[in-house]
Amino acid sequence: MNTALPRTPADALQHARACGIERLDAQLLLTHVTGQSRTWLLAHDHDPLPPEQASRLVELVARRAAGEPAAYLLGDKEFFGLTLQVTPATLIPRPDTETLVDWALQIIPEQPQADSSPFSVLDLGTGSGAIALALAHRRPHADVTAVDASADALAVAAANARALNLPLRCLHGSWLTPVSGERFNLIVSNPPYIAEGDPHLAALTHEPITALTAGPDGLDDIRHIVAEACAHLYPGGWLLLEHGYDQANAVAALLRAARFTDVTTRIDLGGQPRCTGGRASFTD
Repeated sequence: MNTALPRTPADALQHARACGIERLDAQLLLTHVTGQSRTWLLAHDHDPLPPEQASRLVELVARRAAGEPAAYLLGDKEFFGLTLQVTPATLIPRPDTETLVDWALQIIPEQPQADSSPFSVLDLGTGSGAIALALAHRRPHADVTAVDASADALAVAAANARALNLPLRCLHGSWLTPVSGERFNLIVSNPPYIAEGDPHLAALTHEPITALTAGPDGLDDIRHIVAEACAHLYPGGWLLLEHGYDQANAVAALLRAARFTDVTTRIDLGGQPRCTGGRASFTD
């Protein structure tokens, strides 16, 4: 077998294609290794590639071919116009979740409300901080709090907030436990919602399993959040939840049973029912 290292960017891309790597992923890995832009590489595709860069590229291509997500190899992922650090301690932000952010932005006032407290937002299971930081970026007057049970994931969210110079209160703990006694105008969450044993998990082996699965039907964490949210929302406040494509009716039923009103489901870019939410109608 020929083990010679690629000598040029063109050779490197050919090697990646031979390993079954999509062209865009191959280009991103090459820009990551060389520190050059895709445009530069295309214009210099026959320039010499330093051996240390070629060796690193071959290593990353092998890991990508083995199924490791490109975002983990690159160390970052774009979400809602922000570049976020991601690690194997966090889920990789996905375009479907932008549906949840868009809905939250419609609820948070665009400008501070005169003579009123700042609009308060709580993101449960923040992971890399994707949802919380997207909201903090678009609504800088809002007070945003992020909670995660994983200390490693929370450290990534805090690092992303510092890198983006966005204020974010990060609290470690399970769901609503760290905010005991507090109320919010809006609670958002992209919790685990895949059923244990779901065949789709086979394609997600590199992501943290605890951030993916929630009981036999995938709804255990959503049930917990819906039940506990009552004590943490102001009257009229919203709870918005991302869920699986086939869980909208079940999530809506949970919200109605917990006395939420205006229960609605939003469709993602792929045409799937992806988020369901409702308003608190209680005062207790």
